[in-house]
Amino acid sequence: MTALRLLHLDDHLVAVDKPPGMLVHRTRLADGNDFLLQRLRRQLGRRVYAVHRLDRPTSGVLVFGLTPDAARQLSGQFERQTVTKRYLAVVRGWPEPAGSIDYPLADPEATAPARRAPRHALTDYLRLAAVELPVAVGRYPSSRYALVLVRPHTGRRHQIRRHFAHIRHPLIGDTTHGEGRHNRFFRAHLGLQRLLLHAWSLALMHPVTGAPLCIEARPDADWGGLLAAFGWERALDRGGCACRGVRAAGRAG
Repeated sequence: MTALRLLHLDDHLVAVDKPPGMLVHRTRLADGNDFLLQRLRRQLGRRVYAVHRLDRPTSGVLVFGLTPDAARQLSGQFERQTVTKRYLAVVRGWPEPAGSIDYPLADPEATAPARRAPRHALTDYLRLAAVELPVAVGRYPSSRYALVLVRPHTGRRHQIRRHFAHIRHPLIGDTTHGEGRHNRFFRAHLGLQRLLLHAWSLALMHPVTGAPLCIEARPDADWGGLLAAFGWERALDRGGCACRGVRAAGRAG
């Protein structure tokens, strides 16, 4: 079994680079025994405590507490929306060069009527690069795609995917809120059979020391191939360093 890549490790928290397609923890709706939480526990030989989550198809930075107290403190930061989250995504079409999507979202899995009501959801984005291909995937003679840097300020379920679908620029590889024709094009011609959404960095406060901590997961080989194919190799420079100089030294392996 492949070991998870550790991005940060100290006595109080661990951060990993979550592979796409892996569930964070066991659910009644999923089969199998390979879950990130269990794999990380085996790899470290100790208990770990979930403090936030990424959807199954999303890759990138995922943080766990190593003690109950650290987990509670970290969870509180996510609940208070004081964590700065930055994602990379590829979308259909060319959204505005920069913008905010302020559109309330309901929890699709909520059972209580009060929780089913739409709640405030805000997402900022910056378009890093764009390409127009001479290929008729839809009704037009060419097809446009864009690479965007995304910062969600709230943490609603599937927020980024639903917000970009709302403005008619769905994420590539999104089989729930996206467009099948474009997803099939990326599978057939670029060999990408995944959601193109990557949690690039998290900036938060260390749960014990209170020092600022920024953890970054560089995009993997799939992303590298896509950036090269579209001539976007330098596009990430527009977003700057994912942690913009806010780094902390951790023991990683």
